[in-house]
Amino acid sequence: MTTIKDVAKEAGVSVSIVSKAFNNYTDVNEKTRQRIFEIAEQMGYTPNIVAKNLSSKKQMTIGLISSGVLNNSEKDNNAFNIFKGVYTAVSASQFELSIYLIDSQRQKQKSYAKYCRERNIGGALLQGIRIDDPYYIELIDTNIPCVVLDIIPETTNGLVGSVSIDNVRASKEMAMYLFERNHRDIAIIAGRKNTYVNSERIKGVQEAFKENGLELNLEGIMYADFSEQEAYEMSKKYLETKRPTAFLCFSDLMAFGVMKAVKEVGLKVPEDISITGFDDLVFSSYTDPQLTTIGQDFFEIGKLAAQLLEDLMENNLDHKHVNVEHKLVERGSVKSISSRKE
Repeated sequence: MTTIKDVAKEAGVSVSIVSKAFNNYTDVNEKTRQRIFEIAEQMGYTPNIVAKNLSSKKQMTIGLISSGVLNNSEKDNNAFNIFKGVYTAVSASQFELSIYLIDSQRQKQKSYAKYCRERNIGGALLQGIRIDDPYYIELIDTNIPCVVLDIIPETTNGLVGSVSIDNVRASKEMAMYLFERNHRDIAIIAGRKNTYVNSERIKGVQEAFKENGLELNLEGIMYADFSEQEAYEMSKKYLETKRPTAFLCFSDLMAFGVMKAVKEVGLKVPEDISITGFDDLVFSSYTDPQLTTIGQDFFEIGKLAAQLLEDLMENNLDHKHVNVEHKLVERGSVKSISSRKE
């Protein structure tokens, strides 16, 4: 069995340097750290987490790394509810919480792994992160325990967990809801390309279309970046030449934009065009008409994510993905049409 001494000898460094590398000490050069990790992997060496915590200062801080919050609409309370859930779970435990809010520019400047190591953070929660983000890819390949929200990571790293709803099932359920009300000409307002939730929701819609004898035109999907303004502009331009019976939107914010566009071109919701959303924001019950949507319990998602990360950090885990239930919230923005539009 490979020991820490074997790794140190192969790497040409002292045992203490190897120990510091695995314990995320900041005084170890990053290139040296990565070389030690590579050699350890090649030799099949895995540090004993319990022994590691006993032999070093235990890291008791959880880092919440959240992207896009600074750019969010004032109508979007999702991230705030996630924060409340995380804080509730962490405050009831022995851990402390560090929050790192990033926008698209800072996201390109700071390595998440480096952020965690500089602050002696023992585990990270990742929210709003793109799956093609190189710093995300880097972090889930380290020995820092991570829990990712709304992404099920493709990794064999046993220190990575995830929390989300079943986005495929939820979007399929909403599409089937429209089909059951005889809608066939359905326009799709998707979110941001290269995000996990967006691709999962497209899969669900595809399944619903297929089960109803139709093929989803992927080229016809409008990507509005989960933005109310972009959804408004795209749908208004779309309505210059087309008249779908329904818009299926991948977020409530985008549904708000579509509602505005539909009304501005002289049409009514749902009499002329039905609209659905996704998230169940507070504002969704105040629109006219009230928005039919998919409800997510973001507080519960945040709370369960923090609890899952604590289990990972304590090496007390028998599962690595937590699935949170969603619900279809039926309101007044969808009507049933008497005959199918072919």
